[in-house]
Amino acid sequence: MSTRTDLAGILARLEGGQPLDAIYVVAGDEPLLVTEAMDGLRRAAQRAGFTDRTSSVLDSRSDWTIVTAASQNVSLFGDKRLLELKIPTGKPGRTGGEVLGQLAASTSRPAEDTVVLISLPRLDKTTRASKWARALESASTWMDIPTIQRSDLPQWIGRRLAQQNQQVDRNTLEWMADKVEGNLLAAHQEIQKLGLLYPEGMLAPRDVETAVLNVARYDVFGLRESMLAGQAARALNILAGLQAEGEALPLVLWAIGEEVRLMARLHLLGRQGGDVAAAMRQQRIFGVREQLMRKTLARIPGTVWPAAVQHAHDIDCLIKGLKVPGRLHDPWEELARLVTRIAVTPAPSPRAVA
Repeated sequence: MSTRTDLAGILARLEGGQPLDAIYVVAGDEPLLVTEAMDGLRRAAQRAGFTDRTSSVLDSRSDWTIVTAASQNVSLFGDKRLLELKIPTGKPGRTGGEVLGQLAASTSRPAEDTVVLISLPRLDKTTRASKWARALESASTWMDIPTIQRSDLPQWIGRRLAQQNQQVDRNTLEWMADKVEGNLLAAHQEIQKLGLLYPEGMLAPRDVETAVLNVARYDVFGLRESMLAGQAARALNILAGLQAEGEALPLVLWAIGEEVRLMARLHLLGRQGGDVAAAMRQQRIFGVREQLMRKTLARIPGTVWPAAVQHAHDIDCLIKGLKVPGRLHDPWEELARLVTRIAVTPAPSPRAVA
């Protein structure tokens, strides 16, 4: 098994003439970093003559015979093959797992006529222990791309600026990290913008503030995820941003209300001994979102969900101009209260959440 996160070192060795391995797996939840890793490996493969490229996006419902065909067919022009497989759910299913296992068993190291690049989200412990994942680990160079936490984001931005020979002070790095709201793609765009607007060297804070837009992703999906993750401050910050930007309140309530009702149904199903995993699959809930929802179900007492569903209904009434006893007149304020009651772990007593 080869599990490495030193992408720069791997690419440097390949550029220095080291033969490519037959399979590279890139696993991570940061789209920018995964994309950059795949781009770097793709360029290395193309420099080495693997120019006949085939790319597929797959999940448990896909026709995996195309992978077998692509890996076995001989190129008409004798070109070396580059086979890219993107599995965004991290769940190839039974058939896909078998194909990946066969692919791992049939490859040679170093690569001869085919290089396989596979991108996955970060796998949970159970999936990582599955037969197909263990087979890939034993036959590949597996790179776990680390998630950049908020505490590490200023240093990450600083390193990216340094790559274009620019620097800013610590306070400005913190300011930039706050502005991009943890979104690496947004941070990357702003860093590139600074490289185009200003010369190399130390940048003045005022220049950075002038150039960097508030690219915080104030969207309903970020609000929903922060709420479920228990990140009350961030959720309320996004909600305030949505309100300031004039987002339609019914749309915001719809996103939150649908999530609350779904969580209530999943909790009741689990309480009755039903198959929660199957219900999530039916709702197309996979990967990071599935893990988040499971953690939320474990974190929040079941008595919260019926009260939260009623709370969402009350806010809908407020939006329609109706008065609801015990509720504030401002539906935005009540929505903030609903988001808070989900984000902050409540007391287990039903009386506390009534």
